[in-house]
Amino acid sequence: MKKWVVFAFILVILLSYGIPQLNVKSGGEGKVNIENGSLPSKDSQMITVSKEQMYQGDLLLVNADYALHQEGIRSDVVSLSDRSDLVKGFGLLDPSIQLSQSIVKSFGKMVAGAAKDGVNHFLINSGYRDADKQDQLYRDMGHDYALPAYHSEHNLGVSLDIGSTEAKMEDAKEGKWLEQHAWEYGFILRYPKGKEEITGIKFEPWHFRYVGRAHSAIMYQQDLTLEQYLDELKKTKGLSITLDNQKYTVTYYPMVGDSVTVRVPKGEHYDISGNNYDGVIVTAYA
Repeated sequence: MKKWVVFAFILVILLSYGIPQLNVKSGGEGKVNIENGSLPSKDSQMITVSKEQMYQGDLLLVNADYALHQEGIRSDVVSLSDRSDLVKGFGLLDPSIQLSQSIVKSFGKMVAGAAKDGVNHFLINSGYRDADKQDQLYRDMGHDYALPAYHSEHNLGVSLDIGSTEAKMEDAKEGKWLEQHAWEYGFILRYPKGKEEITGIKFEPWHFRYVGRAHSAIMYQQDLTLEQYLDELKKTKGLSITLDNQKYTVTYYPMVGDSVTVRVPKGEHYDISGNNYDGVIVTAYA
């Protein structure tokens, strides 16, 4: 039985006995507290979100079944060889590598965190690819090793292939460190071992994708792929997470027609992401 199914079963049992909160020990020093819940109405307001938002954001599912829409491509993609201010603590396999500027900044923070643990031989092997480059790769490598244009996460601008100058990622200290700590910086190992039937992709110890820290924490602790996480959000509807004294409330809303009304906190402390197929996820944080 899959770990996430077991976890869901245990959670239902606990809640049925009146235990409202589950404390899940994190890979770091603190704890990640997860509970079912939703945003209080007294501290929130309702807004209308258009269907276009369903195809934008950090949680888009892009795979063989769901193609990326043009509006989902990050607008801040830059050539890293032209941005020495962003390339610090890691190398580039070649000067043509591009990536979302905001994702590079998050990656830089992660690299700096690894350096404190004596892990400092990171390399970006691949980042953003436009449709032409992805199609060429697909023609050259075939469907066993690549996906056609707009079906690859590399077309988003939030995914990157990370390498080590010391060894293959499955053996390198860099790969082992990322497996344990990438979630702390909002990244997930997108195609983990043992999840091939779910992701449709063979184990890739080098492919990481940014989803945001609240989501990466849940996915890491519950051993969920992005596919499984989005399914769980649809089932639970609302989830509250306390991470390092920061509370997040994650809520799924199905898209109805051309728009949907969602609840957001009063103020600016929230993000909205589509899932790229049937709804949007609101992440509010206090």
